Amino acid sequence: METIRTGRVWKFGDRISTDLMMPGSRVLANPDLSPREAAKFCMEANRPGWAENEVQPGDILVAGINFGCGSSRNGSMSLKELGLAVVLAESVSRIHLRNAVNTGLPTLVAPGISDFVKEGQSLEVNIVTGEVRNLDTDGVFRAEAWEEGTPPYEILMAGGLDAYMSAKLKERGLVSS
Repeated sequence: METIRTGRVWKFGDRISTDLMMPGSRVLANPDLSPREAAKFCMEANRPGWAENEVQPGDILVAGINFGCGSSRNGSMSLKELGLAVVLAESVSRIHLRNAVNTGLPTLVAPGISDFVKEGQSLEVNIVTGEVRNLDTDGVFRAEAWEEGTPPYEILMAGGLDAYMSAKLKERGLVSS
């Protein structure tokens, strides 16, 4: 997995719930939607048209405290489907953080990130070390890094739980390539 990510920032506030990332009335109520189609409704309640018309693959989402609060919906699936390079948040709910790892969406806890960057600026993020460089101001910030060798780190570096398990099964000769 590529460890250096560069992209334009989209800022969101505090307590962005999984209901905002994956709205039940538009997504969960329609089981025929593909993940790509479902992602078009991501964040529509607080930023209409963002997912469908504004965010681009490689962009970076910066959020406030308790990002991913709410239900156990895997909102990270929609964010990854949109092609976000990384999510940086002041704090992240535990279940959402684990869902992000399993989905393969690099998500770093970064207390103070909201004051460090403005929407529209560009960041360079090392998802392994946690170093964040503001390319517009040349400022440097440190997010909490994943500990190398831990299961969450290994899963994230593999690209998510499915890719990790597939690699492990191949490694053990339990499935063919």
